[in-house]
Amino acid sequence: MRTRAIAGHKVSAIGLGAMPMSLEGRPDEDQSIRTIHAALDGGVTFIDTADAYCINAKEIGHNERLIAKAISSWPGSETVHVATKGGHTRPGDGSWQQDGRPEYLKSACEASLRALGAESIWLYQYHRPDPKVPFAEAVGALNELQDEGKIQFAGLSNVSIEQIDEASEIIDVASVQNEFSAAFRDSEPELRHCAKRGIAFLPWSPLGGIGSAGELGDRHQAFSEVADECGVSPQQVALAWELAMAGNVVPIPGASRPETIRDSLGAAELHLSDDQLRRLQN
Repeated sequence: MRTRAIAGHKVSAIGLGAMPMSLEGRPDEDQSIRTIHAALDGGVTFIDTADAYCINAKEIGHNERLIAKAISSWPGSETVHVATKGGHTRPGDGSWQQDGRPEYLKSACEASLRALGAESIWLYQYHRPDPKVPFAEAVGALNELQDEGKIQFAGLSNVSIEQIDEASEIIDVASVQNEFSAAFRDSEPELRHCAKRGIAFLPWSPLGGIGSAGELGDRHQAFSEVADECGVSPQQVALAWELAMAGNVVPIPGASRPETIRDSLGAAELHLSDDQLRRLQN
């Protein structure tokens, strides 16, 4: 599989977004582990998670523990890079709340270390800016965690260009994880800005979201047409299109079945023509 760089480290051009394995309607643990193993067998070396990928506050860290269990039972576990996030909470009513207080982020990082069974987190990202907390204060907590060796690299999620630049005055921003897909292109300016600055851009929901990924071809005719031309799925075309946008893009499609992640991984070897890319971009 082709590779991309995050903080100077080579990772697979397509990562695994493990969130669907821990939310409502999730598969059983055996299927989730088989899905993670299928990704790793297919060449994935980068997995994205978060402490808040769970159903409620009682099982915070569910996704992190699941990933740790799957990796520990897979040969070659030392080649896998895991990124997690802190700053979101799940109060139990199905909602997502923010908590960007430095003391909370530090405690969340400690809990993630325990859940992952790690001495240091490879990439730790501020999940979503908390409007109640000055952005610089929250980012400063990541800087302290890095100085203490609890995280190796720091990233941001759901941020603007202005916030990327503000954070860059405090820490070396290794990654930005914003929503981006055929259906949601509002963060393309952030994608381009990260490319100029040498920051990895990790599109979340790169196929349009858990409930919509299967309908991608129906909703976007150009992707269906190009898929027919290439003899692949519209989902593969979408991921290949994102990879072609810039050399800093590492899509992280979600998956809950081995079949879906295997299909997604085919995008890493799919080369689209200039004409096809033009049609997809319009």
